[in-house]
Amino acid sequence: MKLPTLPTTTLTAENRTPAHIARERWESFIHWALWSAAVLSILVTIGIVVVLLFEALQFFRTVSLTEFLFGTKWSPRNEEFGILPLFTGTLLVTAGAAIVALPLGLLTAIYLSEYASPVVREILKPILEVLAGIPSVVYGFIAVVTVTPLLRWIFPSADVFNAASAAIVVGFMVLPMVVSLSEDVLRSVPRSLREAAYALGATKFDVTVRVVVPAALSGIMASFLLAISRAIGETMAVTLAAGQTPTLTLNPLRSIQTMTAYIVQVRQGESPAGTIEYSTIFAVGLALFATTMVLNIIAQWILSRMREQYE
Repeated sequence: MKLPTLPTTTLTAENRTPAHIARERWESFIHWALWSAAVLSILVTIGIVVVLLFEALQFFRTVSLTEFLFGTKWSPRNEEFGILPLFTGTLLVTAGAAIVALPLGLLTAIYLSEYASPVVREILKPILEVLAGIPSVVYGFIAVVTVTPLLRWIFPSADVFNAASAAIVVGFMVLPMVVSLSEDVLRSVPRSLREAAYALGATKFDVTVRVVVPAALSGIMASFLLAISRAIGETMAVTLAAGQTPTLTLNPLRSIQTMTAYIVQVRQGESPAGTIEYSTIFAVGLALFATTMVLNIIAQWILSRMREQYE
């Protein structure tokens, strides 16, 4: 038996009401506004890359790319343009910040997600997120006034400005990012996975370590990589705590200079525009941009592999 069909009406130019016309115009406006925002973000990115490339090419007309990438001394006033001291300084601070923030942030997120009571979670999480609102220059002063004297008391050979002090404060700067993102990902793991593990006789620790964390590992890695990218681009705290001495060293107790700190130093006005020393800003900025881009590409590859494994 064939069921009767309900009559349908099609909007035409004759039967459209003013409400339909107004809604269509509003939807069209929203569509073009979102499209414009997307295009604008792409154009801004392209503009930044074009400016960096154009200005950096002016620098590389005078300095060879080989000298820039593999030189071991950075002193533009003495015509020494090896970026390795700045790169190793950035690497020292970033690695130290990761050592501080990643394990501490993950353990804190696991506690808040799996062990803390709702009352404790509501108290601790906002307190941790307050750290994200503290200006970076304040972290720099804390490093100079508190962290550095403590390090020099433990290690008398440490310089007044050193990479370890900068790494510690930057680690606490990115800690809220790791905690917040990781905790949200852990809490989003379906409860059915936990209940299935408990039904098999697993303990709370087993469920957390062998079920919840592996299931949320892609999101946890994303929080780690975002925190590392944030640490690479930190400027003021590193400038105050680590110093402005471009030294090629892997000793965290030595004074170093990062790529971002060097850009701040040159932009203080000591180098006239148009000089080779001024052009180093764009060369270093391009190197920093390339480093971050490579890190993001690696991050996307890691996340895609983990999604294939756990989702």
